[in-house]
Amino acid sequence: MLERIRSLTTMPLRRLLPARAARRFARQQEGAAAVEFALVAVPFLALTFAIIETALVFFAGQTLESAASEAGRLVMTGQAQNGGFSQADFKNAVCADLAGGLFDCANGVYVNVTSYASFSAVNTAPPVTNGVLNTANMAYTPGGPNCIVAVQLFYQWPIYVSLLGNNLSNLNGNYRLLVATSVFRNEPYGPAAC
Repeated sequence: MLERIRSLTTMPLRRLLPARAARRFARQQEGAAAVEFALVAVPFLALTFAIIETALVFFAGQTLESAASEAGRLVMTGQAQNGGFSQADFKNAVCADLAGGLFDCANGVYVNVTSYASFSAVNTAPPVTNGVLNTANMAYTPGGPNCIVAVQLFYQWPIYVSLLGNNLSNLNGNYRLLVATSVFRNEPYGPAAC
């Protein structure tokens, strides 16, 4: 009789053994931190790198704006015209303001200085065609006294982190076009007028 009772009670217990093992497995806490870290690490690191890259793009844009302002003063005060600056000389003056290793100034910074008859005629649109910066029409015409001049600096900043389709790039090849523009009227530094 005792054998019969034992066989009747162990039969359901054998069927419950996989469920019991599953519950025991679910209650285990060893390695939970490693599993949770593995689940959170990739999105966390991607977000961290995207934030750092966005900050670098913003900082580079502000640095380029500062260089455009400083270079514009050379034209506005007539120093560039009286000094006989060519486009290469003017670019070297811009590169002196951008020193510090953030930019590849010799190969990456493009300078466009254009004179206009009125402020309403100024065109500050970046010369981008089909996602490519068109550098063929970059000019250097600083104008004379009282001329209206636009100084534009262009730099193609490489983008490395794309976060869920919200990419910073606006050019082909994962580049962000940084544009710095300064529009002003030249000072009356000489007798000739525009």
